[in-house]
Order: sequence, then C-alpha cells, then structure tokens
Amino acid sequence: MPDATENLIAGLVDNLKPVVPLRKRAGMILAVLALTAGALGMIGLVGMRADLRSGQPDPMALIAAGLFLVLALASFWAVVDMARPYVGVRREGWGWTALMAGVLPVAAIVLLGMNWLHGQPMPLELDGWNCLRFGLGWGLLSAAVQVWWLRRGAPSRPERAGLLVGVGAGAAGIFAVSLYCPHSDLVHIGVWHGLTVIVAGLLGRIAVPRLIAW
Repeated sequence: MPDATENLIAGLVDNLKPVVPLRKRAGMILAVLALTAGALGMIGLVGMRADLRSGQPDPMALIAAGLFLVLALASFWAVVDMARPYVGVRREGWGWTALMAGVLPVAAIVLLGMNWLHGQPMPLELDGWNCLRFGLGWGLLSAAVQVWWLRRGAPSRPERAGLLVGVGAGAAGIFAVSLYCPHSDLVHIGVWHGLTVIVAGLLGRIAVPRLIAW
C-alpha cells in the first residue's frame, strides 16, 4: 500500500511545472503603460487642448481629469489584486474613489435640473458623443491588459472583476479624451465623461466574466 500511494503521488507531480508568481507591481506597470499609450495615442491623433499647450490649464478640466485618473489607477489596483484571491479579504477602496468621481455626474444632473426648474434649460453638446466614442475606444487598451492579467490568475468573483475592468478602462479612456476635449463646463464633463465610465463599467460587467472564466 505505501508503494502504491507513493507511485500515485509521483505520477501526479511528474508533470507539474513551476508557476511564475503574479506580482502586483508588474500588473500595475502594465496597466499604467496601457493608460499612457491611450493618452499619447489620443494626443497624436487629434492634438492637445489649447490651455494645456499654453501651460495654463482650466481648473475645472484639470480637476476632472485628475479624478478620472485616480479612479482608473484605483480600479487597476483592485483588478490586479483580484487575480490573487484571498479568503476573507475585502477590496472596497476603489469604491470610495468611484464615489468621489461620481460627484461630477451628480452635480451635472442637479445643475441641469435646477436650470430646467428656472426655465433656463441647458443644451447638451452633441459632440459629446465623440468623447464617449473615443473614451470607450482608447479604454480598450487598458481593458485588454487587465483581462490578460486576470486570465493568468484565479479571480474568485468574475462579475466584480468585470465591473472593475470596465470602470478602470472607461476612466483611463476618458482621461485620454480629457487631454483634448475642448469643453470645460461641469455639465459636459459630468454627463458625457461620466457616462463613458458608466457604460464601460456595464460592458465590462457583461463581457469580461466570460473571458476570464476558468
């Protein structure tokens, strides 16, 4: 019996190969490189905002771009961490960042509502669709890197991982768009830029779990 057990164990381990550990630093570096590639691609394609070129950035646009950048980085960190599941560990830090960034669309909706109540409706610029389109497009770079990283690991909550991939990708894409977008008003940024992150999050929640199933 001992010989049979030893032979069974030996047979099980014969084909085993060492696995390269997932290092969070490497995952973050790849995600940041994808974000940077999207930003540089946007600038190379359509140029940079005039105020950024002149070194006098608009405060509102600068704050909004910073919020989306922080949201992208926080989501990246959570996704990279989810590739290495732990029992009993909560990863909710990204949620606070999302709430902080969510102030923009909420404030935009409140402003639209207040103006409507006072008989002064504010039109939405139709070119906001370009922000949505380019934001989702450049966000695909970040999404692809994150999905590849998750497939190397073993995420225990694929639905949550998919949502985070989408949010991070959308925030990264709209950050790239912010470097060009000529609009600096709260309504445009809150509605169109915020909508980009929301749509990307929903798409990630739907599509990503199927791509990382194991």
